[in-house]
This record gives sequence, structure tokens and C-alpha cells, in this order.
Amino acid sequence: MKTPASLADLGLAALVAFTLRDRPWWAAIGAAAVLLHPAVIDISAWWGQYESIYMLSALAAVLCAVRGRNGAAAALLAVALMTKPQVLPFLLPFAAWFWATGGWRGLVRAGLIGLAVVVLLWLPFIPAGGPANYLKNLAEYQGDIFNILSLRAWNLWWLVQSLFAGGGFVADDQAFLGPVTLRHVGFLVTGILEIVVAVAILRDPRPRTLVLGLAAATLVAFCFLTSMHERYAYGALVFLMLLIPEARVRWLGVAFGVVFTLNLLAAVPPTPAIGELLPVDGWLGIVGSIAMLAITVVCLLSLRRSDGPAAAPLAAPLASQG
Repeated sequence: MKTPASLADLGLAALVAFTLRDRPWWAAIGAAAVLLHPAVIDISAWWGQYESIYMLSALAAVLCAVRGRNGAAAALLAVALMTKPQVLPFLLPFAAWFWATGGWRGLVRAGLIGLAVVVLLWLPFIPAGGPANYLKNLAEYQGDIFNILSLRAWNLWWLVQSLFAGGGFVADDQAFLGPVTLRHVGFLVTGILEIVVAVAILRDPRPRTLVLGLAAATLVAFCFLTSMHERYAYGALVFLMLLIPEARVRWLGVAFGVVFTLNLLAAVPPTPAIGELLPVDGWLGIVGSIAMLAITVVCLLSLRRSDGPAAAPLAAPLASQG
């Protein structure tokens, strides 16, 4: 069960190295960072979770998009979406990119290609009620099994649980203002910030902005949506690897990597000793949540900064969009 995720990690490392191939040292560092990062090892090789599998298709979609192959990018994005719903925060940044680089026709074309791929992937499962069962399963997980503010993810809602519920789990579907629940608040805040990311990409449709926007969108969803698990920020780790030659983003990635790894180890300790050293609740969880929120804000603000000529490995002129 762990083999597919570990193989996908190898694919991610290869794609990062390919992207940074014009700078061999950074290519080697990026690939090694993916393969040897404690968070990657924890999620894939030890825990056996499949975050790297959907990220493999998503990262390939990014590389196609920045090389002017929007059709292939849309198809790969659809494959990623059909792998895990954690890809949903990527849709708006990609839609902004398709629109900015191909106009409304390019956006419609990409949408139709993605829809066709989704239909093709579902065809074998339709006789068994696959789509309906999938939606039913998602609703059950969201509304029943995991309807918690934060499932040990260090984010805004973990702060709420820590400060107002003594670290205990709190259901996210309890109304507090008429019919409004904290889940609704999470959707609203996340939606607004996702639009901020999309607008930044529309105004500055460079590869750097797309990559950083995808990292920001991942962090926004992780920090402000309810029902987040500790590993759901994995995408930001991979996207930020593509921008490690840029000093500001590199240090942002280092800070995020440290906090993310601590969250993983504290949430599901590999050994009792680590569990005692890194308790997921208490002061460590509060500090970690504040740090994760600060990292998200910095990532959003970085979308407004222009990179220098030697800083962005993805800033080469694009081919004609297709």
C-alpha cells in the first residue's frame, strides 16, 4: 500500500529536477529535498497516505501550463482532481491562468477538456453507481465522520479549539448565528482569499505567480477550511520547491517545512518518545497554528512582489498557448 506513494515521490523529485535543470545545483537540491524531506517520508513511506499521487499529476499540469500547453494541463488537472478532492483549491488559480493566457476561449477550452477527462475516467464505474457513491461518500465524511473544526491541523480552527474548547474536538456544523455555522465561515473566508489569489494571477500571468498562487491557495484552504487533516498542506511543500532559487520563497519554504513537519509528528507520533516531546495540543499547537497563519499571509503578500532576473526559475517566456 505504501509503494504507489513512494513511487510518486520519485516522480515529484524528477519533475522538480527537470524544472530546475538550467540550474543544476538547485535541481539537485530540489530533488533531494523532495526525497529526503521528513514530511514527505512521514506521509508516504511511513504513513502510506496518497498525497504525492495527486500532486504528481498536479505538478505535471503546472509544468505543461507554464510551457504553453494549457490543454494538457487541463487534462492532468482533471486526473489529479479525480484522485483526491484535496485538488479543489487548485481549480481557481488554474482557471485564472487559462483565462489570462488564452482568453475566455482558452478558459472554456480548458474546462471542456477537463470535463471530458473526468467523464472518461468515470465511464468504467458508472454501471456500478460510481459517481453517486463517490458523492455520497464525500458527504458522509464531510457531514458525519469528520465534521470537526480541525482534525489536528495547526490552523485557525485549531486555535479556536485550543483556546475555547480546551483542545477538544468541536463539531463544525453547529449554528452560532441563525443558520450560519463555522463551516460556512470557513467556506466564505477561503472563497474570498482564493479569489484574491486568482486576481493576482490574472493581473500577473507569469509562471512564478501561478506556482506561488497554487501554494497560497493550498495554504488558504488548509488554514481556513474546517475538517482539515494535518497532512492536507502537502501541496504547498511541493509547489514551493519549484521556486527555491528565489531567496524570499526559499526561506518561506523552509519555515513552512519546519512547521508542517512538526504538525505531522505531533499529530501522529511515530514513537511514544516523539509524542511526549511534541504534544499536538497546548502551547506547541497554538504557536504552530499562529506560525502557519503567518506563513499563509506572507505567501499571499509575496504574490504582489516581483522577482528579480536571477530569482525565478520559471520566468522564461512562454510558448504560444495551446
